Amino acid sequence: MRSGSVSFALLVAAGVMGCSTASSPVERTTLARFHLESREAIGPRTILPQSETEITVSAKPVFTEFDLTSVAIVETELGKCLSFQLTAAAARDLYRLSVMNVGQRLVLTVDGKAMGARRIEEPIDDGVLLVFIEMADDQLPALKTALVNTSAEFQRLARKL
Repeated sequence: MRSGSVSFALLVAAGVMGCSTASSPVERTTLARFHLESREAIGPRTILPQSETEITVSAKPVFTEFDLTSVAIVETELGKCLSFQLTAAAARDLYRLSVMNVGQRLVLTVDGKAMGARRIEEPIDDGVLLVFIEMADDQLPALKTALVNTSAEFQRLARKL
């Protein structure tokens, strides 16, 4: 949504991945990206790992690891899911995006692999995205930790710039 955020993300990611000093603890990044389902049947297609649901998405992510402030595991009536809290700016973008795209899905990719999707049923005004991840529940804590660590490091580096 923000045109400069992708190039900024690449710049910082390249800097983080290129650092080998002890002052930069990110050894392995885990990149979370949210892509909006495409209204047309054109664009990259992604397949969810367990349900094998095929979804055509926009090539450009609408939210990235730079837009996350926290990730938590949440227990719902339907089971465990990940809760993604967005930055204030990204939360405003999510609200606008969700108003205009009711019925579409947001697809979460982790390191380029589709991991879950969330249908936009109504405008989302709290900046929180709940996504059921298509993996075993016992693997969620490791994924959550990796996402939190990457996001925290990227947010720390972004504050320095």
